[in-house]
Amino acid sequence: MCGIVAIHGSPDPLLGARMLDRLTHRGPDDQGTAVLPGTWLGHRRLSIVDTGGGHQPLTDAAGNHLVGNGEIYNHSDLRARFTGHRWSTGSDNEVALRLAIAGGGAALADLRGMFALAIAGPGLPFLAARDPVGVKPLYWARTPHSVVFASEMKAFDREHRSRVRPFPPGCFWTPHEGLRRFAHAMPQHPNALDAPAEHEAAVRAGLITSVHLQMMGDEPPGVLLSGGLDSSIVAAIAARWCRERGYRLRTFSVGTAESADLAAARRVAAHLGTEHFERTYTAEAAVDRVPDVVRAVEHYDPALLHSSVANHFLAELAAQHTKAVLTGEGADELFAGYRYLREFRDDDALDTELRRTVSTLHTLNLQRCDRTTMAFGLEARVPFLDTDFIATAMSVPVRLRRPDHGRREKHLLREAFVGWLPDDLLWRAKEQFGDGSGMSGVLRDAMSGLVTEADFRKTVHAEGIRNREELAYHRIWHRELAGISPRTLDRSMTL
Repeated sequence: MCGIVAIHGSPDPLLGARMLDRLTHRGPDDQGTAVLPGTWLGHRRLSIVDTGGGHQPLTDAAGNHLVGNGEIYNHSDLRARFTGHRWSTGSDNEVALRLAIAGGGAALADLRGMFALAIAGPGLPFLAARDPVGVKPLYWARTPHSVVFASEMKAFDREHRSRVRPFPPGCFWTPHEGLRRFAHAMPQHPNALDAPAEHEAAVRAGLITSVHLQMMGDEPPGVLLSGGLDSSIVAAIAARWCRERGYRLRTFSVGTAESADLAAARRVAAHLGTEHFERTYTAEAAVDRVPDVVRAVEHYDPALLHSSVANHFLAELAAQHTKAVLTGEGADELFAGYRYLREFRDDDALDTELRRTVSTLHTLNLQRCDRTTMAFGLEARVPFLDTDFIATAMSVPVRLRRPDHGRREKHLLREAFVGWLPDDLLWRAKEQFGDGSGMSGVLRDAMSGLVTEADFRKTVHAEGIRNREELAYHRIWHRELAGISPRTLDRSMTL
């Protein structure tokens, strides 16, 4: 929902102002700053919850301040804990401020949502934290005089970019405690279920709960509808929620004129009775959009950019009609939806790989999801990656999630939602979004053609570039994000 900057140590307000200006796209509705002893806080706001009263930095009666990016879906339940407390706003982020002041960084484990935040004041000299999955971005850099935080890498001054690293999900940092973990992306929940039907029921109930929680806001969000299974299921749940409250769900789709996903999304929207918006684009328009997308996504991986270009068009369309959307991110990682996972024959090995993919989402797919939407001041919510739902999905035995024995990938998820979509759409074969939208082939040919084989041979060993297409993206990335270390994009980085 926003962009944040925080500087702790010997803060330079001019540095903070420069960094905040580079995040205007994330928060076009409002701006606020606060100067405290040893800390500078800045906020760009996209107003979704308490649009009239949720100006940030949020502050309490004692003078504690918070800047936050994201949504706390269980904020109403958490408010009820603090009987007698006088709340300053209706903002969901104010709950995070109260929890942290009352219980420190460890108390943030009670938050259910997506968030990156920074807090400073008399009750807590400084704290920065990020949600357990890393849905919302946060980066940090240690400079000679301060520790600097921001929502995107491009916010940092060039002289600091070589120091920039992703802030690890599920962790908080204070100057006295250092970096500490407060929650895991995949909490262990005991599971006494046995029969496949019992797991299907648990998955269905868990996802419905997650979608319902994420419909919060001053107006209900729409859905980015690719036409694939995951976003179609999310749309089906959201459409029922809207109908029960007198709303009509808005759905959004893009693709080339002949793309399979665009046709499928149109049919899903018609079946669900949504207010559907779609846009087609040409190969030429897609290639022209690449520099903007590389700048927005802050990455040069070809597979990521194939879907990112389509997502960029999609976010641009949706932002004309709403401020928040739900997406289908995360289902493939939880339910073994990728083709390469068929190669795993050992359950333990497959389980390890699925857990690895979930734990690295923040450096790949979630980076794409956040940046392409926030480039247009649009918030993306990810119901499949609610931590309670992750726990439910990961408690399903791997033997019931693996795509073998002639079963379609994500078999259990499809069975869980029989009757919610037409059978031919529910059991439609998976296509990667970049493929189904018609994007992958267009970009692969056009971008590879910008690099000669001789250029590629000179660069491949020095930079680890895998092919001519990737080198074309890398050149744009290097130009737009000069100073950022490729290590910052390394999906294997740990604490």
